[in-house]
Amino acid sequence: MSNASRRTFLAASAAFSLGRVLGANDKVNVGIVGIGGRGNDHITNYAALPGARIAALCDVNQAALEKGQATVKKLTGEEPKGFSDMRRMFEDKSIDAVSITTPNHWHALSTIWACEAGKDVYCEKPACYNPHEGERMIEVARKTGRMVQIGSQSRSLAFKRKAIELLHQGVIGKVYLAKGICFKRRPSIGHAEDGPVPAGVNWDMFLGPAPMRPFNPLRFKYNWHWFWDTGNGDIGNQGVHEVDIARWGLGNVMWPKSVVSTGGKYLYTDDQETPNTQLASFDYGDKELVFEVRGVLTGGEGGIPKVGGNYVGNLFYGADGWMSVDSTGFKVYKGEKDDLVMDVKKDAGGDTGPHMTNFLAACRSRKASDLNAEVAIGVMSADLCHLANISYRTGRKLTVDPAQGRFTGDGAAEGNALLTRSEYRKPYVV
Repeated sequence: MSNASRRTFLAASAAFSLGRVLGANDKVNVGIVGIGGRGNDHITNYAALPGARIAALCDVNQAALEKGQATVKKLTGEEPKGFSDMRRMFEDKSIDAVSITTPNHWHALSTIWACEAGKDVYCEKPACYNPHEGERMIEVARKTGRMVQIGSQSRSLAFKRKAIELLHQGVIGKVYLAKGICFKRRPSIGHAEDGPVPAGVNWDMFLGPAPMRPFNPLRFKYNWHWFWDTGNGDIGNQGVHEVDIARWGLGNVMWPKSVVSTGGKYLYTDDQETPNTQLASFDYGDKELVFEVRGVLTGGEGGIPKVGGNYVGNLFYGADGWMSVDSTGFKVYKGEKDDLVMDVKKDAGGDTGPHMTNFLAACRSRKASDLNAEVAIGVMSADLCHLANISYRTGRKLTVDPAQGRFTGDGAAEGNALLTRSEYRKPYVV
């Protein structure tokens, strides 16, 4: 063994020793960070899994934390520990793994801190707020030897895994185009004045790596998605799921040759900064990945059904036919007459539970290859969303150097500046 290899091995061994060695029948003690809508979904799902125990919750909002603790006690009979600062949770030696359901701008730093503290991590999508943060997440996950699963649940759903397997086997011939659609109805958020921070809310901690701004209710619960400081618009919210599936269907393609994204915030006059209508195209030479957002009233596309008032799914086009994939199942059409040759319905049950089960199994096996959406997979899918947003924000088509993951040629300087923040607010530096 070379000196470099020995140092790598020793570093990984030291990192591994930070965590508890789990037996086949041991429950994984899980802490959940961020008790909003998605955080409550995590509570419900972990409470139903025999291999997990919800040991702790953390939130910057005391009311949300206490409500979450009450929910866990009702579901499991045991009240979890409560923390207002995730760093204190990560110091707790009894916790084996953490679930990150914070706003996007916290995903990377909370994952990094957790890995450095010896915790395995299930982090909601998008994996990262920007490409720089994704690079750091992968680097730290590798260095510490922790399991990091990104919440791209489709990768653990049997019917979607089957659909992608068929694509890779050539069910519609060579695929030349993959399209994701997020026609998800988003009403105007309106306007709100800045005001005092609500009692029990740590606004400094909520903003974390983002610039300090006065408290505004529209920048807080859920609507943080529509501000560039903290969110990535709907392409980085719902859309990253479909971007991930499109990339997966094309053979887990990585950096494109170029990206162009256009659109705007149409019809509404409100405080939202991100577009409610967006079209992005990624050039892979002999194939293309396209993604479209429409948050206003619209019809559907490709026979994807309207579910909950929304059209969300994927379309794949090949030499011999095409396939649609959505939350209800997938269909395969062949030939000049669009003959329906396959109609597969979704599996019974939810989509989060199987993904968490996969995560918990990897926490025991200590094999990152067992994860269905390991951190590098999630980061690349998020990065495509970031590339699209950068093209949109700069107003130009951008050429990509796939070897470096950086822009080159015209507009490169302006584009590369948006691959990270201009400044991170101390001490929340990624």
